[in-house]
Order: sequence, then structure tokens, then C-alpha cells
Amino acid sequence: MVDITGIILAGGKSSRMQKNKAFLTVGNLQIIERIRKELREVCSDLMIVTNSPEEYVDLGIKTVVDIIPRQGPLSGVHAGLVNSKHNYNLVVACDMPFISKQLAKYIIERASGYDAIVPRINGLPQPLFAVYSKACIGPIEQCLNSETRKMTAFYHQINICWIDEMFIRELELGNPNTIFLNVNTPQDWEGAEELVQQKKDNDLRK
Repeated sequence: MVDITGIILAGGKSSRMQKNKAFLTVGNLQIIERIRKELREVCSDLMIVTNSPEEYVDLGIKTVVDIIPRQGPLSGVHAGLVNSKHNYNLVVACDMPFISKQLAKYIIERASGYDAIVPRINGLPQPLFAVYSKACIGPIEQCLNSETRKMTAFYHQINICWIDEMFIRELELGNPNTIFLNVNTPQDWEGAEELVQQKKDNDLRK
């Protein structure tokens, strides 16, 4: 196993869901538990970045809070990188129930020599299931200090390895249609449950 920290971003307000998305149950397992289960197999340690650490005490995972607060996920990535004991870090949003350990392992293995390894689906970056090194801290701080919150705003300053959808499909690292699914609304939650049920039905037919 590579020395890498798995950073789970759990700082969002969940305004559309009206409840903490990390603790929503998908397939009889909380989303954050599903994420932890996958990351445990590819990361040497885990960390949760949250502004409500008391909610996560029972998980037994180290928690840290934003250093430069109220700037969205970019603040969370920054806090995670600063507090991590490893150079490379796998960042995952807390509302992604179907992340792939196969894809995680693949992008981790390609980290050497790059500042970030970022999947790209339909030509669009997926910054919240990506690997970042501590070399990103400075460029991220520049963005945050200028109140630039866009997750990809610092990308032009770093050396990125892009992992395109074609490779994910060809190497059978998971289904891009589900890996990058975010549960932001009650409709998304319902859709995630339907995907779990579909998989169960398919498995029974085999």
C-alpha cells in the first residue's frame, strides 16, 4: 500500500438535502461508511475535513477544520493537504456513494512526478475524486486569499496528469456514470438506492 492519506470532504451545508449527506443510507450503509470501506483498502490513513467534527467522533477517523473558512470545497482540500502527514492525498467528497477502489488505486499509482491526478469525464474535470500533492498548497492558498473558490482555479499552476473516461472504461476501473455520482438532492438519493437495487437484481440473475 502506498503512503497516502484519504481525505473525505464533509464541510458542505447540505442545503438542498436538509440533512447531513454523509450519513444518508444507501444500500443499508451510510455513504461515509461506503467511502471509508473503499478508501481503507488503498490509503494508509484517513482524515475527515469538517466544520462540525463532533458529528464524526464515532467513526474513529481524525478530523480537521478549515484553516481558511467559508470558501467551499477548496478550503477543505487546503486544510486536508496542510494537515496530512503524506505528500500525496486522495480527496473524495462525502456524498459520493459509489467511488471505485480500482480507480482510486489506478490514479494513486500514477501520482509520482505529478502535482495532481484528476479524472476527466465527458471532457470535464472531476476534482472531488482526485489525487493532490502538497505542492498544491501554495497555489490553492493564492486562490483562497483572493476569494477565488472554484475547485479548478489553481489547475493552471500545477502539473496535472489527466485520466480520461476512455481509459477508465477500457481498463474496467468502474462505471464512470456511477463513480462520480453526487447525492445532492432527495431525487439523487432515490436514484442511488435504485442503482443499488438494480445491482442486486442483476447479481441474482447471474
